[in-house]
Amino acid sequence: MSELIKPHGGQLVDRVVTTGEEWEETVARARELKKIALNARTLSDLELLAVGAFSPLEGFMGKKDYEGVVYGMRLSSGPLWTLPITLAVSKEEAGELQEGEDVALLDSTGEPVGLLFLEEKFGYDKKEEAWNVYKTDEDRHPGVEYLYRRGDTLLGGKVKLMRREPLLPRFETYRLDPKETREVFQRRGWRTVVGFQTRNPIHRSHEYLQKCALELMDGLLIHPLVGKTKLDDIPSEVRLRCYEVLVEHYFPKERVLLSVFPGAMRYAGPREAVFHALVRKNYGCTHFIVGRDAAGVGGYYGPYDAWDLFGRFGREELDITPLFFSETFYCRRCDAVASTKTCPHNGDDHVTLSGTRVRELLGQGEALPEEFTRPEVSEVLGEWSRNGQ
Repeated sequence: MSELIKPHGGQLVDRVVTTGEEWEETVARARELKKIALNARTLSDLELLAVGAFSPLEGFMGKKDYEGVVYGMRLSSGPLWTLPITLAVSKEEAGELQEGEDVALLDSTGEPVGLLFLEEKFGYDKKEEAWNVYKTDEDRHPGVEYLYRRGDTLLGGKVKLMRREPLLPRFETYRLDPKETREVFQRRGWRTVVGFQTRNPIHRSHEYLQKCALELMDGLLIHPLVGKTKLDDIPSEVRLRCYEVLVEHYFPKERVLLSVFPGAMRYAGPREAVFHALVRKNYGCTHFIVGRDAAGVGGYYGPYDAWDLFGRFGREELDITPLFFSETFYCRRCDAVASTKTCPHNGDDHVTLSGTRVRELLGQGEALPEEFTRPEVSEVLGEWSRNGQ
């Protein structure tokens, strides 16, 4: 058996309550505790903390870790970490809680899904977090807008997960925890695995990047994000169907694993690109594809700012190799997908479509050009559009 890459921090966190007597006791105890309702993002964060996707974190960040990440992109114990993972409540809610007590965490129906072992509660400066993490304090930025809507007090402490939020039935087959993806990689004998993060339907440029990387690797993890995204992003169930037909028709199945990542999108640009790489290391990836404007939104970041941020960290502390790809396009004269590194022709010969243009074509009932996406993917998107989106 090949030895897999170690998780970030050296050990995969497991904060899931197993079935049986422990589970029954925990559920009964949760019903007697003070309670906090979680929203869609914090529910997904709770799950990802518990299953080890956010290793070495064992819970929502306390003050030292929060400040270390916001201002220096490091946990208080030293490891690299680029995004705060926090639980915010109102001052009124916080006033009802005491440090040192346990708190039940509820889903949208009011049922307990986990426990928070409350170690500390503290205030924070939202504008400071916005500027440091998102590089803007404009509430037009979806990450900043979410930040401003949150409560004014953060709760820090380890968590336990009793029950997961159900995903759509189609997703459950692809819902693999880090422990499970690692088992698949080991079973298949993959020593090198490249991860691909996406929140959009795969088009020809994405396919090109993945296949270039797969030429050098034992396996590819296509890991679409299916948690909370912007309202105008294409729904996750439509995106998953696009990935299914692409893998079915255009990839060697024995060298690809399609799995869903139930996390929320932060749109934090360079910081989130590094975060996505560290998380995929926990899932067992040795390499990670970083394209143009990774995790960006609305022109808030330069097209290759993420590359610069990756360059600030040493190989040992990242311990996952970023694969940098510049913008790609279909060149009519080359009759292939290419980039400025491989294509000598000018822009008149290049086919590139923005997300806005894709939605316009779909809204007009037109098929997407085959130079942009495979016909099977175009049909999935067209069907979604014809059914009223």
